[in-house]
Parts: sequence; structure tokens; C-alpha cells
Amino acid sequence: MGTRSGLESTLVGVTGEYFVAAELSARGYIASITLRNSRGIDIIASSPDASRSVSIQVKTSSGGGPKWLLTKKSEAFCCDNHYYVFVLLHGVGMRPDFHIVPSDVVAEHISTNHRQWLARPKADGSPRKDSSMRNFRDSDGKYKERWTTLNL
Repeated sequence: MGTRSGLESTLVGVTGEYFVAAELSARGYIASITLRNSRGIDIIASSPDASRSVSIQVKTSSGGGPKWLLTKKSEAFCCDNHYYVFVLLHGVGMRPDFHIVPSDVVAEHISTNHRQWLARPKADGSPRKDSSMRNFRDSDGKYKERWTTLNL
């Protein structure tokens, strides 16, 4: 997937959203993909009896390892019922990996990692320049397939 097969980055994102909505539906939850103007929320999901609902932001990556790009805004956009589902696409016909993470965990992770990255000098010894870009990694798979985290 991704650039190797010519899939544009916007299509990668949309692909991830549909995979997450399908996975939630297959698990018996109600999942609705939001309109494009719903800032920071890609899917609203609820329990079958509608007694609990959550908002989900989907981040999708194709190829490589479990690493996703976010912005500085993600450090402040968190609440108890907001989650990230990070999707790692593997190719057409293959099931992607899903990593389900509470938004407060994502905010803390990217903030801490970014501060540590800034504190380390570049290879030539010069200081790093700040950036609005952040990375989330789940290298040890702690959040992989953790659908129960949504508490639906």
C-alpha cells in the first residue's frame, strides 16, 4: 500500500477509517464515520444499546512499522471518551493491525517523546529545531488489538 502501490495519502487515511468502522461493526458496535468538517473526530462509536459512546480519531500508516505521524494539537486534544485507533496497512487483501489508545495516553506519549527528541543534539552536535510534528509508536505492541479499551 502507500506510495509503493501508488495509493495517495488521502486514500490511505480514508482506507483506515473504513477498516476501523468495519471492525467496530463486526464486533457488534454502532460506528458512524463523521463528515470531513468534524475536526479531530473521524468516527463516533457506541454500544448496541447506546448506553456508552466514544469519539475516535483514526491515524493510518502504510508499510513500515507501528509508527504514526500526528501534530502538536494532539498534545491538548484529549478527554475520557476520546480515543485514537492507529491502523497499519499491510496490502490489498490483508487485514491491517489496529492499535487502540486512549487520547490522554497519546498526548502524554507524544509530548514526552518530543521533549526528549528536542533535548538530544543532531548528529553534528547542533541543536534540533522545534517542529509541530509528533510521532506515536507502539513498538512493543502494548495497544495492538486492545478493542476492550473503548469500554463499549
